[in-house]
Amino acid sequence: MDKYSFLNTAHPSFFSDLYDRYLNNPDSIEPSWRAFFQGFDFGMENTLDDLVDGHSNQAEVGLNGQAVAVPESLLKEFKVVKLIDAYRSRGHLFTKTNPVRERRQYVPTLDLENFGLTTADLETVFSAGEVIGIGPTSLGDIISHLQRIYCDAIGVEYMYIRKPERVQWIQDWINVNDNQPKYDVARKKHILKKLNQAVSFEAFLHTKYVGQKRFSLEGNESLIPALDAIVEKAAELGVKQFVMGMAHRGRLNVLTNIFGKSAKDIFSEFDGKDYEQEIFDGDVKYHLGWTSDRKADNGNKINMNIAPNPSHLETVGAVVEGITRAKQDMHYPTDFSKVLPIVVHGDAAIAGQGIIYELVQMAQLDGYKTNGTVHIVVNNQIGFTTNYLDGRSSTYCTDVGKVTLSPVLHVNADDVESVVHASLFALEYRMRFKEDVFLDLLGYRKYGHNEGDEPRFTQPKLYKAIAKHQNPREIYASKLIEQGIIDSDFVKNLELEYKASLEEELEDSRKEDKTIITPFMADEWSGFQNVREWEMMDPIDTSYSKDKLTAIAKTITELPGDRKFLRKVERLVQDRKKMFFETDKLDWAMGELLAYGSLLEEGYNVRISGQDVERGTFSHRHAVMKVEESEEEIMLLNNLKSGQGKFQIYNSLLSEYGVVGFDYGYAMASPNTLTIWEAQFGDFSNGAQIMIDQYISAAEDKWKLQNGLVMLLPHGYEGQGAEHSSARMERYLQLCARDNMYVADCSTPASIYHIIRRQMKANFRKPLIIFTPKSLLRHPKAVSTVEDLYKGSFQEVIDDDKAKVAEIKSVVFCTGKFYYDLLAFKEENKRKDVALVRLEQLFPVPESKMLEIMKKYKNADDLVWAQEEPRNMGAWSHLVTHFSEIQKFRVASRRFYASPAAGSAVRSKARHQQVIEYVFDKSKDNMTRKILKANNTNS
Repeated sequence: MDKYSFLNTAHPSFFSDLYDRYLNNPDSIEPSWRAFFQGFDFGMENTLDDLVDGHSNQAEVGLNGQAVAVPESLLKEFKVVKLIDAYRSRGHLFTKTNPVRERRQYVPTLDLENFGLTTADLETVFSAGEVIGIGPTSLGDIISHLQRIYCDAIGVEYMYIRKPERVQWIQDWINVNDNQPKYDVARKKHILKKLNQAVSFEAFLHTKYVGQKRFSLEGNESLIPALDAIVEKAAELGVKQFVMGMAHRGRLNVLTNIFGKSAKDIFSEFDGKDYEQEIFDGDVKYHLGWTSDRKADNGNKINMNIAPNPSHLETVGAVVEGITRAKQDMHYPTDFSKVLPIVVHGDAAIAGQGIIYELVQMAQLDGYKTNGTVHIVVNNQIGFTTNYLDGRSSTYCTDVGKVTLSPVLHVNADDVESVVHASLFALEYRMRFKEDVFLDLLGYRKYGHNEGDEPRFTQPKLYKAIAKHQNPREIYASKLIEQGIIDSDFVKNLELEYKASLEEELEDSRKEDKTIITPFMADEWSGFQNVREWEMMDPIDTSYSKDKLTAIAKTITELPGDRKFLRKVERLVQDRKKMFFETDKLDWAMGELLAYGSLLEEGYNVRISGQDVERGTFSHRHAVMKVEESEEEIMLLNNLKSGQGKFQIYNSLLSEYGVVGFDYGYAMASPNTLTIWEAQFGDFSNGAQIMIDQYISAAEDKWKLQNGLVMLLPHGYEGQGAEHSSARMERYLQLCARDNMYVADCSTPASIYHIIRRQMKANFRKPLIIFTPKSLLRHPKAVSTVEDLYKGSFQEVIDDDKAKVAEIKSVVFCTGKFYYDLLAFKEENKRKDVALVRLEQLFPVPESKMLEIMKKYKNADDLVWAQEEPRNMGAWSHLVTHFSEIQKFRVASRRFYASPAAGSAVRSKARHQQVIEYVFDKSKDNMTRKILKANNTNS
């Protein structure tokens, strides 16, 4: 018997369904069927046209070397399934999603002829209709349904997703009512109300503040009903908190109509009033953050947060993810889905800014995941003056979402019901699968980049079309009037009522002389104080019980006896035990780990992230121990006692910008967590320069926003070349002003121990930049005693405790690792006339303590500032600005260089030695250039 004879007897719907499953996921069907369809596809592609006999009711296809007769009716069923698959895969290319211009043309099209079908087949009934949930029906009906599902106002990209259950869920969702919204009268009126608010708010600002920048939402007003729908539905699904980030476009509209910020406050900001407090300088109105509690329609209270953002587009996304994760860890550790991050992008920015790729890659990593983000693109089809064709190489601005196989929905922003429909899909997908989803709201920008800009200079044709185009409210109102749901007076009344409320708030705002800035996330910062620079210098008690410290040391120096570890790990732990309990010489790693342990014991949480932080770039930390055979991870710091804080440490992806932004956001939302980001090498932090400039150094001054992020930046000149020597200390110090941050260059384990404890024991939070060592991690002199830890405190300046005051002729101030280089020279040359003083804290500058030490050495006639960095780098220029007495000092440093250090180890060592010699002998000024006539180069 012919083994393929069943093709003539089985019901076509059986094959249609099976073939559809094969096309979606070949592994989902039985291997013999998979082999059959693979052969069938090959035969279809290579021999079908030649084998079909127009006078026959069947065709022959080569399968496994055998000519198999396939009934023509079944063959056409397969063709229809192929057509359905094409709509699913490519239908988004042929949608009606562009409200103001024609879409680009793509080939091949979805024309019947491309699938071996003709118009003669339109009336034929095919069982393949069951694949899209409509049962056996004519090809014409199938195409009509496919057009409505995939080629109307919503285009869906999802067929690249590799998990069949997600693909099936998406298909089931969009097959309902052919992916068309179906709302009752009350819902439609509510959508119109939110749309009216969006349109009327912009119109009001346009007439009251003519020419002022507001970066209006006009052309994409449907964002407001979309966000409203997400918030309300999410409340039903159990979401308790929202964290949102967006740039300036439409931000004021969102603040007022979604987050409930009083229009009165926004009007005060438009009027340019001074701020109520002098402690900060503020920012433009479309950068400010906001926190509020919103009562959902179902009565649930929702905490709403929109993070402050700079003009640097997409930067805020990383901060939002960090805030979200902190809230999840603190409030909902067993159900991250209760905190929902929403990031609103611009089309040019999401395609052009590399941080988006970093964020997408972070989305599913243990240390950074937030159980999915709803990404919404407010697509203006333009970036400032740049056309979208010049702004990206990809088909869509959202193609970065495919990196994590996230579904992407492209929606005509003029079709507000479709926008709401797609928004609810996005929310439900995130809640169900706990992963990212992207919404691309294709609209336009009514004016230029800002309201004073002339867009017709660069896009005259586009803006001619926009000028004639109705706004989304007019379009939707006409639709509802046509449906008999409202009359023309309904919209007028909505507009008049909303405008009257804005007029009232405008009048109230002009009765006030000052602008009041509401703190962002004040609920998370209860009990913390704002302090000024002089208060930052007040001593903070960082002492700790010796008995408790001993108990911590015992825990972190004993490995589980029932696990086998590498011998090197066992030896490392034994060495740590010995240094605490026998030699009383603690190294850097012990000082650091004991600081974390003491804070954990006191109930603080500790989070550390960065490249290779679990072990440490220089193999010093080993906070995570791996069992040799299983690679089970052991974190001894989580075994201190019941009720302790939680210790979390994560090796990050190879990113600085995104990860620093994430950790900054985490620290913003969790002031009682010691949040640390460590650079692999200090200078790699310049990959996150935007975060450092816009957030870390300036957020408190701009946004009244404290943050306790700690940055550990390995720094020190040890012959490793230009890129691994300097953490670019000067850049951080240049940013120091008033009370914005702490900067330190610690030289002892006790110093790092106390400064870490001080960071959490203070009743305020400031960013803390610490230049950390490399060679000092194992330097025999860079040790501290146990007593230094439990009795001591952080010393901003460390005097020379071996100097005899009467004998001192030269007082040398230095910082960090360079101290030990100078100390070696001093001891080797028996220079008892030189005192070496360490400046551990570089900002705020401890002026009084420095002056006290200078005054102490009465017989000294030589004051020196010594640094291993070039003169144009390091701390020298900072001290010139912040410490007037530095003018009395001579400076010992490398010469002026463009690169931080020489690539040649020999040259680097020679330059280093020249600086050291000049420190101790003022006649050997290395800044004096000697011209070597032989080769005409500088020495």
